[in-house]
Amino acid sequence: MMGERIQADYLIETAFDPHMAAEVMAGEQSSGTFVKVPGETPELKARSAATVDDLTVLETVDEPSLPGARRPDDAPIRRARVSLSWPLANLGPSLPNLMTTVAGNLFELGQFSGLRLLDMRLPDAFAERYAGPRFGIDGTRRLTGVTDGPVIGTIIKPSVGFDATQTASLVKELAEAGIDFIKDDELQADGPACPFEDRVRAVMAIINAHADRTGKRVMFAFNLTGEMDEMKHRHDLVRDSGGTCVMASLNSVGLTAFIELARMSELPVHAHRNGWGALSRHPQLGWSYVAWQKFWRLAGADHMHVNGLDNKFCEPNDSVIEAARTCLRPMFDDKPCLAMPVFSSGQSAIQPPETYRQLGSADLIYAAGGGIMGHPDGPAAGMESLRQSWRAAMAGVPLAEHAAKHPSLAKALEAYG
Repeated sequence: MMGERIQADYLIETAFDPHMAAEVMAGEQSSGTFVKVPGETPELKARSAATVDDLTVLETVDEPSLPGARRPDDAPIRRARVSLSWPLANLGPSLPNLMTTVAGNLFELGQFSGLRLLDMRLPDAFAERYAGPRFGIDGTRRLTGVTDGPVIGTIIKPSVGFDATQTASLVKELAEAGIDFIKDDELQADGPACPFEDRVRAVMAIINAHADRTGKRVMFAFNLTGEMDEMKHRHDLVRDSGGTCVMASLNSVGLTAFIELARMSELPVHAHRNGWGALSRHPQLGWSYVAWQKFWRLAGADHMHVNGLDNKFCEPNDSVIEAARTCLRPMFDDKPCLAMPVFSSGQSAIQPPETYRQLGSADLIYAAGGGIMGHPDGPAAGMESLRQSWRAAMAGVPLAEHAAKHPSLAKALEAYG
């Protein structure tokens, strides 16, 4: 740990001397500006300036990755990895101001044709100020009753279009199929066609009745994304109705609203990352998930979406696995802040063996929409195919061999393979 300094790592691309460009970064994000000013004395710089702690040139490229950067006299364009650090006294242990410091005006600087935040290391003062996940892996397992293996879940599909009664009818079918976890799609919040309060009451009537009858309470993540007062009211309704999870879209509500939501929540908070691609898709711009998710885990996210293997989006498998690993990697020696990774997006009974092999853990939510709903024999068979696939994966039994004894899995492999 860095003691009383904050440290962040970046990938940069520049046609200027990389060391000079890194100093521009350090000045822009601390005591400097584009021209020397009288107040920036040596004493002030010693107290408050960011420093370049490390820089390694990686390669030279022919063309700039991004438009608008300056390139003096057709100078070579080099990529480098650079580490900057700041005194904690500049901002204190404040997540909103940390985001401004490590990911503020850097991305627009004219010296760079590429700049990406890769990781950061924080003083223990952040762990002392922020609670982190209040439920996380252990709390989610306790509330779902899943003590071993993944929490198997799904998403209400179609994403929008159902009213509250239709949503509840699907929840009844899924609960009877043995599902552990269900979530609203991120597009479904509080529209006139399916108002939040109506949906909670209809869905929880089904979940409560199922729990009374079987002893198993399905966890439903209700999407309460909205303005702060709305989210507080919606949280209380879910809690008072017997619900065990709420969901918020991180990029929609913003960091400070999410911090406040997590602080007041008496339920696990399922953090949806929709919009993530805009921050990450270009490899020379934006954020790595490793750095980004640390803000939200400290803020109190109990579940973090990480995409899934062989997904329907553009993210490669190695990125998905690294995202999941980082959610399970402690942030501080005395405060792990572990969040449960959520695998989703085009998942079915096909991916569990490779997911388990690469991740080395079943501490996750495995959410399959079409992988359950689209099973040829219906959602119950889809649910069973996922359970059997994960049992095979964790036992080290080849999927085809296991499928020979489990028809629902065999049909899933045929349908999705």
